[in-house]
Amino acid sequence: MAKTRHIHQRMNQRAITSQMLEIVKMFGIDDGDKTYLNCKGIDAALDELNKLSKQMQKMRNRGGIVLVESGDAEITTYALDSYSRTKTVH
Repeated sequence: MAKTRHIHQRMNQRAITSQMLEIVKMFGIDDGDKTYLNCKGIDAALDELNKLSKQMQKMRNRGGIVLVESGDAEITTYALDSYSRTKTVH
């Protein structure tokens, strides 16, 4: 969406970044022409991001996760480093 000269001026005056506005769009509450993100909404979003971070750390510790799909069906899943086609000879 295009930004007017007015919003650019207000963003500069109020130290509001484009990234902040994107966060409001993602997590905010639509109220007619306005979208707002209050403290309660910010806390809820932070809780969800913390949960996501913990899951990502678990996945990283396993070396990544693979999901095999065909069309709309999820077929199987495994840790990324658990399967190797190359045989190592000792």
